[in-house]
Amino acid sequence: MKYVFFDIECACVFKNVAKMCAFGYVVTDENFNLLAREDILMNPRGKFHLTDRKGKEGLVLPYEYEDFKKYPPFPAAYRKIKNLLEGKDTLVLGHATLNDVNYLNLETKRYKLPSFRFDWLDTQFFWMNTENSYDRQVGLGVMAEALGVEFVPHRAVDDAYATMRVCEALCKRENTTVTELMQKYGIRAGRIESYRIRQPRSEGLERYYAERDEQREAHAKAHEAFYRVVNKHMNRRKKGGKLEGKVFCFSKDVEDEVETSTKIVKAIFEAGGRYTSHPGECNVYIARTRGGSRYENAVRCGAAFVPLDTVEAAMAEE
Repeated sequence: MKYVFFDIECACVFKNVAKMCAFGYVVTDENFNLLAREDILMNPRGKFHLTDRKGKEGLVLPYEYEDFKKYPPFPAAYRKIKNLLEGKDTLVLGHATLNDVNYLNLETKRYKLPSFRFDWLDTQFFWMNTENSYDRQVGLGVMAEALGVEFVPHRAVDDAYATMRVCEALCKRENTTVTELMQKYGIRAGRIESYRIRQPRSEGLERYYAERDEQREAHAKAHEAFYRVVNKHMNRRKKGGKLEGKVFCFSKDVEDEVETSTKIVKAIFEAGGRYTSHPGECNVYIARTRGGSRYENAVRCGAAFVPLDTVEAAMAEE
């Protein structure tokens, strides 16, 4: 078994276009001993429009851009790349590999070449599973720093090498090989075939999705129950009460505590106050703690913040 770690740089990436200019790879044995490394440069046949992960301009590749014009375009490297990634007894790995697999897919379509056909793994996904954190994508630089790996970003072969070292360090930390790491966390490889791409999955990710869906369903039910009360009692509120002119808004987690939130909002209506779901329209914002986008919106628009425990204490005294 050998491991092939790869990374791709593009001159530009749009929704259905990815003009590759560099394919970097390293090959190792199962003990991460380096067998080969290379940066395959190619003419992207297009202008450079470089953006960072957030789509902002300013990303600089550590190459001389004019040099790319000296090389043939992607079709000249296609067969070598295909043989490398589809080799027998080969595990293909990358970081945020879905992006690079998609670039390969777009380039084969662009030049009307046969689809790639191989399974692939992702060190970013490995990290998510070992950290049991699936709601945030972690960059190679963050992982490298956490695992003590140094590298120069955005040179394809260096990114591929850093990905290999990160994988090695992660396996060392977990006391596993790559295949044992997959078994430990129930990870199934992604795949590309017939221009279709399937993403990696894992037992942890399935649990995360199930828990997320359950939480969303619970939130939807709580939201419906709370606003049923709001809509029923809003127009029946007492006129001229001590809260006349006050417009309240709760944080979402307070709204979701239906027993508490409905008790408070009924008391608000009985005192002549009103309720809004838009924090920018309230003058009193109730939450457990400060912070969050709803809090920031409310305070920025002049609302007073009142902690939930203060409200509960005041109601208990009445």
